[in-house]
Amino acid sequence: MNACIITIGDEILIGQTLDTNSQWISDQLTTKGINVKEMISISDEKEHILKTLSRCSSENDIVLITGGLGPTNDDITKLTLSEFTGSELQFRPEIFDGLKKYFEKRNKDLIEKNRSQAYLPVNAIAIPNHRGTASGMWIEHDQTVLVSMPGVPTEMKNMMLVILQMIEEKFDLPCIVFKHVLTASIAEAILSDQLQEFEEQLPKHVKLAYLPNLGQVKLRLTAKGDDSASLSKDIDREVQKLKSIIGKHIFGYNDDTLAGKLGLLLLNEQKSLATAESCTGGYIAHQITSIAGSSSYFKGSLIAYSNEIKTSILKVKEETIVRYGAVSIETVEEMLKGILELTGADYGIAVSGIAGPTGGSEEKPVGTICIGVGSRDKIYVKQHQLLKDRMLNIKLTSTIALDSMRKFLKRQLELHPK
Repeated sequence: MNACIITIGDEILIGQTLDTNSQWISDQLTTKGINVKEMISISDEKEHILKTLSRCSSENDIVLITGGLGPTNDDITKLTLSEFTGSELQFRPEIFDGLKKYFEKRNKDLIEKNRSQAYLPVNAIAIPNHRGTASGMWIEHDQTVLVSMPGVPTEMKNMMLVILQMIEEKFDLPCIVFKHVLTASIAEAILSDQLQEFEEQLPKHVKLAYLPNLGQVKLRLTAKGDDSASLSKDIDREVQKLKSIIGKHIFGYNDDTLAGKLGLLLLNEQKSLATAESCTGGYIAHQITSIAGSSSYFKGSLIAYSNEIKTSILKVKEETIVRYGAVSIETVEEMLKGILELTGADYGIAVSGIAGPTGGSEEKPVGTICIGVGSRDKIYVKQHQLLKDRMLNIKLTSTIALDSMRKFLKRQLELHPK
């Protein structure tokens, strides 16, 4: 079964809005065994929409459309779908009643433009919008299903829950099982080299894909067949093989995060963590505190951006900075000792670097980052040469720091089990 995703909106084409909808929808469809053949962004022009609908509906079993369902004059998706399917717009009293309740609940007036949202093509099945005012539409036309949804991500995602159920009821979908194996601090090329023999022995119905991101590579195992229980066993068997080959680089599965897995380790051992950040400006702490319940193990963070804060609060020696520089293994080691003393945490992370785009030198170019992790008993600091982009360096430093802390903590637990 093939699908096409169409995003409608000039704001996407001019770069004003990032299209995150298509990626999310594609992921949802793929997990159902639906082949997404194309993702397109097009303008708010009727002829362009009609032409795209004509081509995509002739090549796919289902076409999913986002955008253009609002009450303003440039929202023409509904009118265009009406023309394309030859189905006139019809007033839906039940939708209008829902709109009235929506606005009454918010103490707002329902204006005439909002009333227009109660009109849908006669051949459309209305899909309720529990997060907004624009109803979705399910239209069956010439052997193809056309699905239209709002462009607002929160509204679209809520609506897709219903749409996925409708797709499963209408189509005979293949049985497909996924598992994502999450790795960090190992390059995609090195992973591929280490897993060459593993890939060669994979069963024909199991596929491996590499999905790299900053400092991480997600390995996606996909199995297709007739029985989900059997496929799940096949996937689990291959995951065990992966663990025997690259186990030290695997930090989690599916929706796990580095910060979340580190937090679980700390929580289980009843240990605490603190961070001293210079070049990352609190980004590492942001990652840690994005996890619900992190207050149980995270003491806090100090953004020691200036040398004055490093020396006055973290007690880094001035002579250390003068001799080795603010970006040095020696300075980061003292920052780490300082944050442990300041907060009383069991473990700490400290970073200092040149994120860029300026500030580099021949000796220490942009992307020079020192990352330290450790405890009062043992500290490990390493200098890294990363990238030239400021935000990428901040994010990559955070990934490396969290994974280094995770690995350090695991080693300590292995050396000193309870």
